[in-house]
Amino acid sequence: MTRYKPFNRIGAFLDVMGSAIAAANAVERGVTPKARHLRKLGIDPKQFGEIRLS
Repeated sequence: MTRYKPFNRIGAFLDVMGSAIAAANAVERGVTPKARHLRKLGIDPKQFGEIRLS
């Protein structure tokens, strides 16, 4: 185990949280989130674009 592994995990967590916040903010504004944020969250950008709200 390397010395900095906990810091890498914290950085990865913050990266995912940043993508979640960015995606949620885009949805609230009524625009499509950036594809890289959706991919980071495990969401297919093409399928996300097909979602229609009633």
